[in-house]
Amino acid sequence: MSRVHVSVVIPAHNEEKYVARCIRSIKKAADVFGGNVEIIVVCNRCTDKTAEIAESLGARVIFNEDRCIAKVRNTGIFAAKGQMVMTIDCDNRMTKGTIREAWRLLRSGRYIGGGAPIRFERYSLALWLNDIMCRAAFCVTGLYCGIFWAEKKTFEAIGGFVDKRAFEDAETAKKLKKFGKAQGKKYTVLRKNHLINSTRKYDEMGDWMYFKLMVQNAGTMLKAAAGDSSDYDKLIDRLFYDYNN
Repeated sequence: MSRVHVSVVIPAHNEEKYVARCIRSIKKAADVFGGNVEIIVVCNRCTDKTAEIAESLGARVIFNEDRCIAKVRNTGIFAAKGQMVMTIDCDNRMTKGTIREAWRLLRSGRYIGGGAPIRFERYSLALWLNDIMCRAAFCVTGLYCGIFWAEKKTFEAIGGFVDKRAFEDAETAKKLKKFGKAQGKKYTVLRKNHLINSTRKYDEMGDWMYFKLMVQNAGTMLKAAAGDSSDYDKLIDRLFYDYNN
């Protein structure tokens, strides 16, 4: 069997409408990269045709039943055969130079891994404001998310994604950054490529969705900060783990 250079892990919960376009974007990036790329779709509690579509497009399909996105991603990461592992959500896409740029940065020896800039697939005033806030947060913290990429051995060394049901991406970026600093390496971000971020939730619930949720659920956030996360867990389930049911 030929050596696998890169494994791309896609967590998916009932994503039959989006899995094909995600896989096709990875295949285009793999063609530009030129190395051997495997695509792993981790089907999480799927009751639709996600697995069948993924397999028909040449992806390797594995299964996970946890209601925790970190555990879903880790199932794919630890099953990966590639030297470098990348993660991308199923409703998103990568630009065609993504794999090649991440591989080049990693091979330079200066970086422990990194993330990618996020750009919406369409824009409106609300989405521009959302975009600006995200860019500002990434710039201040340096904790770029979206697409994660690092050597598999690095993900294994830090125990994979931090075991949280929400905001696991920022916590994992923090962990990678700290791990890299101890080795004299930086956590960085792609400069020439970006994540194409799906607007499907905005299409369904309105472009001001997250602004409205912050106002409507202020009490829930305060309760969670005080230690009572019961209502917050229900909100996370509705927005993520039960979405697409």
